[in-house]
Amino acid sequence: MGLPAEDGLSRVFAALADPTRRDIVVRLATADATVNELAEPYDVSLQAVSKHLKVLEDAGLVTRSRDAQRRPAHLEAEVFDLMKKWIERYQRQAEARYVRLDQLLTELDEEDTPSTGNEGATT
Repeated sequence: MGLPAEDGLSRVFAALADPTRRDIVVRLATADATVNELAEPYDVSLQAVSKHLKVLEDAGLVTRSRDAQRRPAHLEAEVFDLMKKWIERYQRQAEARYVRLDQLLTELDEEDTPSTGNEGATT
């Protein structure tokens, strides 16, 4: 993608912050489509859909090509790999924190649980 990872991620997440753009991504995951095809289900202008596509292109999520008179948009799946790696990194860190918290709670519980032995018995 050529951008520093964090800068690229910022653009991707900003582009996906809009529900219309997320829906366009979902539709492009099924098949490439033109602006006219993408605009069909929306009550917006072709220009508005073109602007959404431009944001997705700038984020690296979508590319446009020429196919005779058509100019279909294509979803770039490798961008999702970048997002997935970023999310997984922080997911692993969060899971490690939960493991440490579970261990600490188990230790505290064991300290607070009275033994079943005869510690208090007198002879």
